[in-house]
Amino acid sequence: MAIISDDDNNKTDKKKNEDITAEETSFDMSFESNIRPRYFEEYIGQSALKSTLKISIEAAKKRELPLDHILFYGPPGLGKTTLASVIATEMGTNIKITSAPALERPRDIIGILMSLKAGDILFIDEIHRLNKISEEILYPAMEDFYLDMTTGKSQSLKTIRIPIPKFTLIGATTKAGSLSSPLRDRFGIIHRLEFYTEEELTMVIKRTAGILDVEIDEKGAQAVARRSRGTPRIANRLVKRVRDYAIVKSDGFIDAKTADNALDILQIDKFGLDNTDRCLLNIIAEKYNGGPVGIETLATALGEDVKTIEDVYEPYLVQKGFIQRTPRGRKLTPYACTCFSLKNIDVQQSLF
Repeated sequence: MAIISDDDNNKTDKKKNEDITAEETSFDMSFESNIRPRYFEEYIGQSALKSTLKISIEAAKKRELPLDHILFYGPPGLGKTTLASVIATEMGTNIKITSAPALERPRDIIGILMSLKAGDILFIDEIHRLNKISEEILYPAMEDFYLDMTTGKSQSLKTIRIPIPKFTLIGATTKAGSLSSPLRDRFGIIHRLEFYTEEELTMVIKRTAGILDVEIDEKGAQAVARRSRGTPRIANRLVKRVRDYAIVKSDGFIDAKTADNALDILQIDKFGLDNTDRCLLNIIAEKYNGGPVGIETLATALGEDVKTIEDVYEPYLVQKGFIQRTPRGRKLTPYACTCFSLKNIDVQQSLF
């Protein structure tokens, strides 16, 4: 009789866990790869922007030159990285993707620029976070397609101009105002990405459900779209959570009732607000009599970082018309008071 030791069992369990983790990782990578559109025909939303880009791409192909440098700005999750990949596919060229925080040293940005081939696209996310040295290296590269390098020391110091292939830089930022003027002025094409409409998000959700092999009807997709904050990234995330609920509670089929029940459990309300959003509005209403209240004070009361509030929560709340930015701070709008039955702000009634 063979004797299986505890060590053998532990090794077997560890191997099973590794196999499961590998399968999950493979599925996530496959899902992310499949869910990203590759062509404009597959890319939903941003219609005006797509029309403009199609013309620019067609003109660049006819001139047999790279596209002008492009800057995309707008709230996170609207598809800036995906759009850059679509442009590369439509241009029939390669794309290198990086982020500004990863380019800490001069050799980081120089190494990427030296590795580019003619017509390649370099995508830099969070480009507003580029340090000064990396930014200055980009100036001649973007404008004249040269790298200015220095050699030697003190009196023997020399500057050498090294030519690099003509390329297209696509920058993405959530804070266009944080870019320096010299960098911003070197982009030939500048576009803002807008929040998605409910109809556009419904199309995104139905496409994602198809990739996930999940059955969803029109009203079910609309129910998820209404609570997706106008953002495809959030819509895709919610589809997966609603799918899990549907598998357990409704044989895997998603209709309006199933979607609403699932999102209620996730505590996402009909406006797409989560607990943090409601807490933020509630603090302004209860503790500061509707505002105005400074962003630093609000961040301390909420227990969140100032940048998190400015980049993650505020854009949607402002877009929905729930809060207003003023020189004195943030304040609730009359629309917010109407939506949440806040009849008299002076008595500091709770929003929820």
